[in-house]
Amino acid sequence: MKLASTLLLLLATCSISVAQSTSLKVYQIFQDKCAQCHSNAQPQAGLDLEGQGATLEAKALHVYNNLVNATPANATAAAKGDKYIYPGRADRSFLFRKINQGLEPLINLESGENQPMPPYGQPLLNDVEKELIRQWILFGSPLQDEVVEESVLEDYFSGNALQSFPEGAPEAPAPSEGFQIKMGPFYLAPGEEVEYFQKYELDLPEDQEITRVEIEMGTYSHHFIIYNFNPGGDAPIPAGLRLDADHSDISLVAAVQESTDLHLPQGTAFFWDNQLVLDLNSHYINYSASANYQAEAYINVYTQPQGTAAQEMYTELLVNGDIPIPNNGDIITHTQHINYNLGEIYVWGVMGHTHQYGTGYKVYERLPGGMQGDLIYDASCPQGTPGCVSPFFDYQHIPMRYFEPLRPTLMTPLYGLIHEASWVNDGPFPVNFGPTSDDEMMVMVIMYTEDITGVVDTEEAIIPEEGALVYPNPASNNIDFQLPGNAKASQVQLLDANGKIVLERNKLENTFSMDVSPLPSGLYFYRLTSMEGNLYTGKVVIR
Repeated sequence: MKLASTLLLLLATCSISVAQSTSLKVYQIFQDKCAQCHSNAQPQAGLDLEGQGATLEAKALHVYNNLVNATPANATAAAKGDKYIYPGRADRSFLFRKINQGLEPLINLESGENQPMPPYGQPLLNDVEKELIRQWILFGSPLQDEVVEESVLEDYFSGNALQSFPEGAPEAPAPSEGFQIKMGPFYLAPGEEVEYFQKYELDLPEDQEITRVEIEMGTYSHHFIIYNFNPGGDAPIPAGLRLDADHSDISLVAAVQESTDLHLPQGTAFFWDNQLVLDLNSHYINYSASANYQAEAYINVYTQPQGTAAQEMYTELLVNGDIPIPNNGDIITHTQHINYNLGEIYVWGVMGHTHQYGTGYKVYERLPGGMQGDLIYDASCPQGTPGCVSPFFDYQHIPMRYFEPLRPTLMTPLYGLIHEASWVNDGPFPVNFGPTSDDEMMVMVIMYTEDITGVVDTEEAIIPEEGALVYPNPASNNIDFQLPGNAKASQVQLLDANGKIVLERNKLENTFSMDVSPLPSGLYFYRLTSMEGNLYTGKVVIR
């Protein structure tokens, strides 16, 4: 599509540069594919997509104002509170639902919203055009700036593509059980890394209790975090995907490093107000050297009526941001004492988090005088339980330890917790705390209640499936695999970042090694099938 002449003329009004205006590209798509039925002379359904005014610039700005945050003429869409363009929400943008026509299987027209557009017999929008409009919406429908490189979309839809969910979206809860939230998609060029945040209004019909949060993300995801804004805290936050965390008035709901199904203990729940606004945080790295990546995340939220649970589940994110780590190859350890004055709490889950140079993460009881008490969490052990025979720290799969029954813990000026992390920086530069995978982190998550009255001890609800032990990671010469229990391996495959099988072995024992020294440095994925039919997957880095 040749947009240059149109965009140049439009710039004077919008005060933006040609190269950075997705809004102007969207306007031109409307002229090419939609204005036949939605002209200013005969605007079907009262929607003018040609625009009115003496100049092209005035027409384009008029169309923008006709769409963004404007209530649709369609009564069904208007009754739901949707807009023609709802900044940040493609699912609530009536115009996108009209043009979608299969690009996003989860977004469809409802009964009463009439036929898709363009109508039968008119030129249809291609996938690149539809995705460009969706990306513009997801990034907040800005009048200025380029929110996505069109060349990345063209390359992706030409077939040079990797997907977070190549087999389709995870199944959503039944409407009587809960609802599904989707973040994305957003697109990463080969080797690109990005961490986005998104304000997400829930608009629940009434206050709800949340008993289960199932987070699904792609293999290339570094983490996914759900925050919630304190009342009014979202007011200064813009709609749509953003790079700025701006976490001055938020609380934490859940933080995970891989797809995780959080079943809260029976009798507990997150308490969500019907006007609660979430802040979603998705961090993806495109490890492919050649293919574009479509990044998505899904959250299945399971609900029950308010007043069902006996106790509210709380989550705290405890951060030590002062962790200078020189690149001298030595073990560097940082420790932080936690002495919040919460009284007695009952801990359900504990998890630590570092980046690539991390070699360990431990949590101890804190005794009077700052003395270390019992070790209650060791990230080098399966399920975080201290005392394992073969400790191994995998920074990409740091476990959450769940306590059943919930663990009484004093959080007072005298008692509390101590978290301790260690690193070996053998890289080219010193590092400190920071958000990218080249920086480091020291973050602890604790989930707890303030009482245990009415909480039912049901181990089945919280014990995760035991995974395979894979070490060292990163590796240089050999990777060792150990299956849980007495299981034996039927097959193990090692795949590169493009999904190509580079190594494969069959009929192996409970513990075995693979020689990876011939492989180039980079990220790889393993698929390990046991004789019992269980599948274990994960990431390994080869240096």
